[in-house]
This record gives sequence, structure tokens and C-alpha cells, in this order.
Amino acid sequence: MFTFPYCYFMNLHFVRRGTGRPLLLVHGIGGSWRSWNTILDALAAERDVIAVDLPGHGETPKLAGENSIATLADAVTGFLTQHELLGIDAVGSSMGARLVLELARRGGVLGAVVSLDPGGFWQGWQIPFFYHSVAVSVKHVKALQPVMPALAGSAVGRTLLLPQFSARPWAVDAQQAIDEMHTFAHSPAFDELLDQLAHGQVQQPAPKSSIPGPLVIGWGRQDRVCLPSQSKLALAKFPDARLYWFEHCGHFPQWDQPAEAARLILAVTSRQPFTDAAIAQAKPAKAAPALPKAAVVGAALALVAGGLWLLSSRRTPRSPRDAGGR
Repeated sequence: MFTFPYCYFMNLHFVRRGTGRPLLLVHGIGGSWRSWNTILDALAAERDVIAVDLPGHGETPKLAGENSIATLADAVTGFLTQHELLGIDAVGSSMGARLVLELARRGGVLGAVVSLDPGGFWQGWQIPFFYHSVAVSVKHVKALQPVMPALAGSAVGRTLLLPQFSARPWAVDAQQAIDEMHTFAHSPAFDELLDQLAHGQVQQPAPKSSIPGPLVIGWGRQDRVCLPSQSKLALAKFPDARLYWFEHCGHFPQWDQPAEAARLILAVTSRQPFTDAAIAQAKPAKAAPALPKAAVVGAALALVAGGLWLLSSRRTPRSPRDAGGR
């Protein structure tokens, strides 16, 4: 069992819904407990779901010291210890997926684990690709906050905002997109954690047969944040894991394939045998409604124009009268 020199017994904000076997949900960088809204009700119908806000996210304050995978893992362990939840089944997404893998590696913290598109298994050119692409996306999100509800609330706006994160960004739930874009822009720990994910300590491996509970890594075939090829290194470092592929899916299976993601989570945490086909329940995919090209082009021009306007308005000096001076 992993023992650590100190533990953050901080009050993580969380929501708790449902009854049954406890299930912990751990969101990704820039997210919050609301990142799970698309599947929360489905899981709570069969599980006692506990969805946390990690330090520096949602309603949980940032850690006073270093914010890294190691310190976040300590904070989650402290929370579980405080609430007598050690051994709980857990699901993580993106950075949260990396966190639950780290906690599984430590031993004695989690039970069954589902890791959805974990970050941290990039190598070589993939490291700057991840870091700079996400950093640029977040800068745009921050600059566009004044008009973000309108942008994220429209199918065309989501198509322009979320192509890195979703295989079908126009189909992402509008309120989900609005919530996520807000927390992306307002997480005080985002920049530090992004740097830690890209340039910090690499994920340590877990030797074969060292993780006794069920462990499944799920990956979207169209993930443009954590590229599908990175699954090879994830499996090499966690040889006890089973890999599950989400078809027609980007970085967040709970966005692009919510029903399938819920089935996988419930199957793994039930500890009963299952087949990939039973989880996928593959059917001929319905053609997604095509967005008019003119509308996409028009929205793109509006997005660029809005960004330029915001930038120029920030740089234009204000007169004493405009600033309230007399």
C-alpha cells in the first residue's frame, strides 16, 4: 500500500446523489463536478455518486502550495480518508483519468477504476502539441467570456469552439458547453496544472498484477487532445488495464457517447463480465444534421471580429471622463 508523507485534509466541494455502491467522479483540468452532468442522473440511478470539485476548480479553493498530479492525488486521498470512503470505485476524465490511475497505482485508495482518455502519456512532439494547443484554446475562451453564453449556446458556436474536444461539437449539450467554458476560464490552477501535465513528473508505472481491482481505460477514437496512439504507452505502464474504444468519440466520452459511457462505468463497477459489443450496442449511426456552410463561415467571421474587437477595446486607452474621472 502506498503511504505518503502528508495529506491534504481540505474540504473539497462535492455533490452527492443516488443510492447504492459509492462511486467517485473526478473531472479534468478546467472542469468541475458539472463536467459529469450528461451522465450524472444515469449513474445516480444505480450508484451513490460523489462528484468532486478538485482544488482550484469549481467551488474548491486552490492548494496553497504546488498544484500537480501528486498533490491533487494527495488531496483526493485526504478527502476520501476524511469521509471514510477509501476503497471507493472511481471514474476520471482527462486529467482526472490520470489522477485515478495514479491513485490505483498507489494502492489502498480506490476499488474499481474507469479512466476516460487520460492525459500524460504523450511523448516527443506530442508534448508541445498538447501544451500549446490547449493553452491557445483557453486564451480564446478567456477573451470571449463576454459573449461566451451566446456562442456556446448555439450549434454553430459550439462547432467553432469545441472541435479539439468533441467529435461532434455541434451536438454537445448547450448548457454543458456553457458551464465548461466558464470553468475553463475561471480556474485559478489551470495554467500551473497545464504546465505540470506537459512538463512535470511523468506517470510512474504500475507493475503487472499490482492492481487487484477492475481497471478499464476508455479512449475516444477521435480524441484530438490525448491522441489515440498514446493508449499504447498507457497500457504499457498499466498492464493490468483493459482498453475500451469509443467510436465516433472525441476527448470526452460523457459528451459524445453519454449512454455508452454510463454503461461502461456501471459494468466495470458491477464487477461482472461484459463484452465490448454489449457496451457499445452498435447501431447504424444516424447522420448528424449538417450545418449550412454559410452559417459556419458567418459565425467564424463573427468570432474573429468579436475577438479583434475585444482585443482592441482592451488596448485602447480610456479617457479620464470614460474612467469616471472629473
